[in-house]
Amino acid sequence: MGMVMVVTILVLLSLLLKLAYQTISCYWLTPLRIKKIMEMQGVGGPKPRFFSGNILDMASLVSKTTSHDMKTISHDIVGRLLPHFLLWSSQYGKRFVYWNGTEPRLCLTETELIKEFLSKCSTVSGRSWQQRQGSKHFIGGGLLMANAQDWYHQRHIVAPAFAGDRLKGYAGHMVECTKEMLQLLQNALDSGRNEVEIGEYMTKLTADIISRTEFGTSYQKGKKIFHLLKVLQTRCAQASRHLCLPGSRYFPSKYNREIKSLKMEVERLLMEIIQSRKDCVEIGRSESYGNDLLGMLLNEMEKKNSLDLQLVMDECKTFFFAGHETTALLLTWTVMLLASNPSWQQKVRDEIKSICSDSGIPSFHQLSKLTLDFELRIMGDCTS
Repeated sequence: MGMVMVVTILVLLSLLLKLAYQTISCYWLTPLRIKKIMEMQGVGGPKPRFFSGNILDMASLVSKTTSHDMKTISHDIVGRLLPHFLLWSSQYGKRFVYWNGTEPRLCLTETELIKEFLSKCSTVSGRSWQQRQGSKHFIGGGLLMANAQDWYHQRHIVAPAFAGDRLKGYAGHMVECTKEMLQLLQNALDSGRNEVEIGEYMTKLTADIISRTEFGTSYQKGKKIFHLLKVLQTRCAQASRHLCLPGSRYFPSKYNREIKSLKMEVERLLMEIIQSRKDCVEIGRSESYGNDLLGMLLNEMEKKNSLDLQLVMDECKTFFFAGHETTALLLTWTVMLLASNPSWQQKVRDEIKSICSDSGIPSFHQLSKLTLDFELRIMGDCTS
């Protein structure tokens, strides 16, 4: 009995020592080693704080530059949104290392060096631990967070869903969603409103489009999933601020509890849609899983005999995130540019009327005829 107790104590001590070494290594020894290696190669950078690295410095600089409104519309916004890059590049040169908690970030601004890195290190580069951990409950292991061979494998599964011929079939959904958004804008104007937050309308538009193109007839449930994902994204972003603290992702905090609940609800709704597709195929009611993005993804995975339902759900969440937010921001920016340049508004309208004279709505085949490079010219007008 005494021997068993001694062995148990020794095992526990060894585990504690191992955990202590890993923690010290992660938060002190490894960052110190990386910092020395980079300095030996002539790459400096701002001094990191213990645990938080340069996060507080970045937050402070961004807070100062965004504390007041822009006086004029300008495309030179790097100094406003990323002031730390301008400051540190002036202090440490075209390449420097800064720290996001305990993870180093290498900033490269030399074109040839960037090309060399992308060509020689593509198989070993990718998303960092913090990036993957921060989005683990949000978009999981989807294509956006996959690295190396996982990325290569998933890209070949996802790519066919975005082939040119298949994208043509989504044009009708996009037109219908745009009509609904324009009607909402008209209703707002008719009710006497003089100003609207155009970003909200663009967000709704892209959310409706991705819901219809991804889930087809199940798009109402898709809209609900989208809403939950937006909340989940916010909670994950808030929780990821504390990732630099040891074991923070295991704390039973309010954020972590809510994240777990939201993730379970999102995946429950996704599984309901996926299971209904599988049931239709299994009982012979349908020969395929459908022609929307979800159906194409399921069809491709079945062809490759790799129907991983968790991966399917992660890719669905990735479609929402990557397909919605970036497009909404682009549309908002474009509307703002057109609103600030009335002459180019009229030129764009005239071109659309001349090409789409019947309905005023461009079809997929007419898009290539809309050649007015208005955005590039507006950029020149704004920055001159």
